[in-house]
Amino acid sequence: MSASITDSDRCPCGSGETYGQCCTRWHRGEPAPTAEALMRSRFSAYVLGLKDYLLATWHADFRPATLSLENGPEWVSLNVLSAREQEYSAQVHFVATWRQGGQWGALEERSDFLKEDGVWQYTCGETHEFPLRPGRNDACPCGSGRKFKKCCAV
Repeated sequence: MSASITDSDRCPCGSGETYGQCCTRWHRGEPAPTAEALMRSRFSAYVLGLKDYLLATWHADFRPATLSLENGPEWVSLNVLSAREQEYSAQVHFVATWRQGGQWGALEERSDFLKEDGVWQYTCGETHEFPLRPGRNDACPCGSGRKFKKCCAV
């Protein structure tokens, strides 16, 4: 599933910036300065259905031959838990929340990145996926800060 967005909309990556101040520059070809910025831009690319960007930022030794985003979940929020970066390698630990067909879930990943010729690229990640079952009075998993019953449950 993909969404449409303008440069003045809040960036899907959760940085708090507008898309025009954040991930749009990476999506338009400027190299991300850090592994965390690349990871955030890849999350936004999943939200926006930017398959070519996802493949281009995947290290060639790990890149799949094809990537299908059809029939995938709607990615709704991102929470970066930690980012450790060295000169040529990095790891970003995050939880991404999704929904699909009335179901909610989360993907927790420790993503690995390599830097070659000054450019960060995603290699692979250790993932754990689990269902979310928000109650009506729980905070909405979309990250809006509102109660589930007043937000995505309607």
